[in-house]
Amino acid sequence: LAPLIVREIFRIISELRRRGVSILLVEQNARAALQVADYAYVLETGEISMEGPAKQLADDPRVIEAYLGLGGKHQDRLAA
Repeated sequence: LAPLIVREIFRIISELRRRGVSILLVEQNARAALQVADYAYVLETGEISMEGPAKQLADDPRVIEAYLGLGGKHQDRLAA
């Protein structure tokens, strides 16, 4: 999808979350998904490899390295 459409979809998901609506989201963009999720599962080759609160997973070095594309000295950029 076009970036503008993706941003709008995630804006709508955030609004639905704010209203208390539960959503099952399957998304390859881990950064965007973890920003709107309360709880998340990480799948590798069809198997759950990690699970937990989205904030905890977003801060996990393994998730950062493998799915968010940043590691080590660049972790501070995640907060942006």
